[in-house]
Amino acid sequence: MKLKLSLSALALGLASLSAQAQTEIQWWHSMTAVNGEWVNDLAKNFNASQKDYKINPVFKGSYDESMTAAVAAFRAGNAPHILQVFEVGTATMMASKGVVVPVGKVMQDAGYKFDPTAYVPAVAGYYTAPSGQMLSFPFNSSTTVFYFNKDAFKAAGIDTSKPPATWPEVALAAAKLKANGHKCPFTTAWQGWTQLESFSTWHNTELATLGNGMRGTNARLVANSPLHVRHIENLGNMAKQGLFVYKGRANVPEASFVSGECAMITTSSGFYGNVAKNAKFGYGLSTLPYYPDVAGAPQNTVIGGASLWVMSGKKAEEYKGVATFFNYLSNAEVQSASHKRTGYLPITMAAFKLTEQSGFYKQNPGTDTAVNQMIRKTTDKSRGIRLGNYVQIRTIEDEEFEQVWAGKKTAKEALDSIIKRGNDLLERFEKANKG
Repeated sequence: MKLKLSLSALALGLASLSAQAQTEIQWWHSMTAVNGEWVNDLAKNFNASQKDYKINPVFKGSYDESMTAAVAAFRAGNAPHILQVFEVGTATMMASKGVVVPVGKVMQDAGYKFDPTAYVPAVAGYYTAPSGQMLSFPFNSSTTVFYFNKDAFKAAGIDTSKPPATWPEVALAAAKLKANGHKCPFTTAWQGWTQLESFSTWHNTELATLGNGMRGTNARLVANSPLHVRHIENLGNMAKQGLFVYKGRANVPEASFVSGECAMITTSSGFYGNVAKNAKFGYGLSTLPYYPDVAGAPQNTVIGGASLWVMSGKKAEEYKGVATFFNYLSNAEVQSASHKRTGYLPITMAAFKLTEQSGFYKQNPGTDTAVNQMIRKTTDKSRGIRLGNYVQIRTIEDEEFEQVWAGKKTAKEALDSIIKRGNDLLERFEKANKG
């Protein structure tokens, strides 16, 4: 009996040692609903593919909330290994000395080949320092696209094979939808991103100086040009006429499209997974609308979504686990499957080609819209937006635009206020990060 007990104890001890030998990696993220399921599946599949490391994905609230939680955790000495940060937090993360380890270094130290040129240029460039070193790992990179309800279009007598490509065409389609009884012809999610940031790069027009902040922290907002004023004024007029219905901040308005309430929406390509799974009507994807009389338009839209940052202060073996996971995520087949499932960009050119060869784009028209918008040649005005304190600036954009949609401010008044308030924050960021 004693021998049996001893053997059982030995077996339990060995099992415990085996479990301890597996290095655990904490991954904090902000993905919900269908995209949250995708993140959990990625971790599960990686964990099943090898025995040395275990990725633990933990939902930490919205992008703003997870960043705040990570800062607090870092100060307390218990930060996660991997933190998902949305694109507007990039400048802040880059300026956080000693908080992160560049992903290029993590991969190199672990012995993995890491070639930034393998990634979609607009994606890689955004997360690369002026020195040429990639700082974070591109993960759920998205861009702004246009979704429309084909059933609602047909009912209103609008040709679904030629969705509105320009803003005047959007207004015309909205008027037809309204005349047909549609209460919400057009709405937009992420209004600062879609109607100011991407709007600027799509029209090859500066949002801010110094290449939209890509060339230095002394950049300042200039998005109150006649073109910007014209666009926000047009949207304000559409709101007065009931052609544009404001449905809230961030991605809140997306629910009104999935439910069929709103017939057109500009939002993230990463919304595709939700639409594909939950929309009970025929839908289509198309490019972001533009003004046809603007020279250089359309150019390219700006990157959105988020990247994965590696936090400092961890053990070498843990960093090796992070690198192994990132190497797994870079696999063209894994990337292609994620792209098809979510609508986020395939972050490598190999994954894009693999998706194309599989016939996915032909079978699902419009799903290549985001990629085509992003792989165009970029200019200094369209390469990306990298401004400090931009999380707070986005809130200012929301506040001011809401005044326009409610008819309480003119477009010029709101944009001038965004510039003044935003530049105060940029000045503060520059002072705090001198050198």
